[in-house]
Amino acid sequence: MVVFHRVRVVFLLLFVCGSLRDALSFYLPGLAPVSFCEKETSEKNSDVPDCKSFIELFVNRLDSVESVLPYEYTAFDFCADQSEKRPSENLGQVLFGERIEPSPYKFSFNKNLECQPVCVKSYKTDKTDDKAKLDFLKKGMLLNYQHHWIVDNMPVTWCYDVEDNQKFCNPGFPIGCYVTDTGRAKDACVVNADFNDKDTFYIFNHVDITIFYHKVETEAAGARLVAAKLEPKSFKHTTIDKPDCTGPPMSLSNKFNGEIKIPYTYSVKFVEEKHIRWASRWDYILESMPHTNIQWFSIMNSLVIVLFLSGMVAMIMLRTLHKDIARYNQMDSVEDAQEEFGWKLVHGDVFRPPRKGMLLSVFLGSGTQIFIMTFVTLFFACLGFLSPANRGALMTCAVVLWVLLGTPAGYVAARYYKSFGGEKWKTNVLLTAFLCPGVVFADFFVMNLILWGEGSSAAMPFGTLVAILALWFCISVPLTFIGAYFGFKKSGIEHPVRTNQIPRQIPEQSFYTKPLPGIVMGGILPFGCIFIQLFFILNSIWSHQMYYMFGFLFLVFIILVITCSEATILLCYFHLCAEDYHWQWRSFLTSGFTAVYFLVYAIHYFFSKLQISGLASTILYFGYTMIMALIFFLFTGTIGFFACFWFVTKIYSVVKVD
Repeated sequence: MVVFHRVRVVFLLLFVCGSLRDALSFYLPGLAPVSFCEKETSEKNSDVPDCKSFIELFVNRLDSVESVLPYEYTAFDFCADQSEKRPSENLGQVLFGERIEPSPYKFSFNKNLECQPVCVKSYKTDKTDDKAKLDFLKKGMLLNYQHHWIVDNMPVTWCYDVEDNQKFCNPGFPIGCYVTDTGRAKDACVVNADFNDKDTFYIFNHVDITIFYHKVETEAAGARLVAAKLEPKSFKHTTIDKPDCTGPPMSLSNKFNGEIKIPYTYSVKFVEEKHIRWASRWDYILESMPHTNIQWFSIMNSLVIVLFLSGMVAMIMLRTLHKDIARYNQMDSVEDAQEEFGWKLVHGDVFRPPRKGMLLSVFLGSGTQIFIMTFVTLFFACLGFLSPANRGALMTCAVVLWVLLGTPAGYVAARYYKSFGGEKWKTNVLLTAFLCPGVVFADFFVMNLILWGEGSSAAMPFGTLVAILALWFCISVPLTFIGAYFGFKKSGIEHPVRTNQIPRQIPEQSFYTKPLPGIVMGGILPFGCIFIQLFFILNSIWSHQMYYMFGFLFLVFIILVITCSEATILLCYFHLCAEDYHWQWRSFLTSGFTAVYFLVYAIHYFFSKLQISGLASTILYFGYTMIMALIFFLFTGTIGFFACFWFVTKIYSVVKVD
């Protein structure tokens, strides 16, 4: 019954997340629809002040699957609009390296344009500055850097046919492409047979933009944009001053010397779309990512593991432990008590304070902070508040929650440190506030220095760095001190059995009950529950794919918590039966070892799935991966400890001890 109840709860959570996500397709704060109408209509209908005629196209940073380093739009010397002010960015966007700025591509609603000039860029290879700009542009094409444009807070997509007659819509399009000196067309060069000159770059200097709109019948006037697509093209143009979007592709030989002019142009076409509503305008992008079937396979795989573990735990709790407790409680004579065996023998040592209790309590405090932050963030994401349309909201929410959750971190660390018999409360508070956050910040700062040195847009500005330090020192640290104050002020945790003064000698252990094999085995099952979901998360981070399946992720989060708890309880029971009472650190490390498997998988992912090249990108990948592994270690380790602490307290509280 316990097993089926848990499975029912898991499915109920998935249903609630899915239902709320559909039901809450309302207009989130800052994401309300914008109505557009033709300029003449906008001027006539003064009673409809919210109807816009001018459509703004914004450009974002450029990134590549072959490099961890994103760059600002202006770094590649494209046509820029210096007259307009950049839109403000939230903390999450800055941390992710997003740099949104206005573009020189101007157009009005429902007004088609053909081959409109934007600007002409001229380069002379004998000038050092021009040659450096041209070389950087070539590097961008060689590494397949992608544009990311935005219209009405919606990505401008490049849709093309893939295998099995399916259409894939990429929320980005390449700068250009390269044909090698052996004549092999790389990346986007395969789309055009005219891209055939050896050792030559082809730049996409023209875009055909198609804006799809949906007229709203319930409103007095106006329409809403439901899709923005483009097709990148390359034209040398017959005359540069008066471009006609004809002629051979805009090629750039790798060995070229002299002067070259690159004209940039665009065309715009508006198409009415009657079948797509504004609320579902992201669907065509997300549906082109065939992940759902694999996700359900992942969930079923995880549920099988949960069922297996739940069955094992239920058997131990209901059968083995029930019989043990009943037999122990029926013992009347001293002779019977001397015949005790198994976990009952160590009742006088099971709550003995662990070695390095200070460090364990600090880890527990930080892990609690991360656990609550993750749960609340995923819950809000599951409701739809942190969708891809709300740029940077996910990271902003996580950082703000982490800052505000200093109080539970200080409270948990102080409470358990006190129960471990610790008296250096000042050291405990300082370590809770600075140890784990300090390690993460130091790693992040070193990565930021590398990004600064490479001139990447992902480099955090100095002002933002100061702001994060201010959040840490001025909000998180005081809240940690407040939590620690209440934790130390409260009386220590009462244990159900007394601890003997003289420690009991632990008998010789078999190979399977020794610490290291148990810890290594303990992380396998939790990792098995998440590794498929982990693939998609790593794809969203390093391959720049959108992650939107928060309902699945929230369910996997719940399954991970259950799996970590049950696997740790199982191993804890086996070790107690082997008369080994050192369960505190072992329970933390057993489930925390999942982070080691995560690290191994991240290394495998780097060598098998990514084409990242360059020392700086490699260092950045592993630097950020170490941060994720540390956070995951604290998160899973804390779950394991609390589960084991509950289990040990529960079984010894129902045993009569003379």
